[in-house]
Amino acid sequence: MNKINIQLATGTFVVLGILSFTYLAFNIAGASFIEQPGYNLTARFTSASGLRQGAIIEGAGVRIGTVSSIDFDPESFEAIVELRINDGVIVQEDAIAAIRTQGIIGEKFIKIVPGGFEELLTDGMEIYETESAISLEELVSRYIFQTES
Repeated sequence: MNKINIQLATGTFVVLGILSFTYLAFNIAGASFIEQPGYNLTARFTSASGLRQGAIIEGAGVRIGTVSSIDFDPESFEAIVELRINDGVIVQEDAIAAIRTQGIIGEKFIKIVPGGFEELLTDGMEIYETESAISLEELVSRYIFQTES
């Protein structure tokens, strides 16, 4: 009987360990089993370099949503980013969506800068004012190869 209890305890410990690891992996990846209530907006960027699905959308330093998908439009040669905005968050029609980096070489995220219009964006609408990502290589290249006038 003692051997069965040890095996049962070991099996329970292993199963709980696997479940904990899976939960932790999904949390780190930003994945969710259930879709959060909210609405979708789209934004077009000339460069979405380094931005990933599941990236944070931030407004006033607070997480207000996530990037749900990133696609390429071959006609306009732009990245089409679909944004999932949390329920209760309002985004004005003239808001700006800017791709930023956390720190110097951190992860990319989208920062929403509020506008001044009273008209609000609703599900399926597009943010037209965007600022693309600027890579560290681009900045260094501009600095190194700048010409003196």
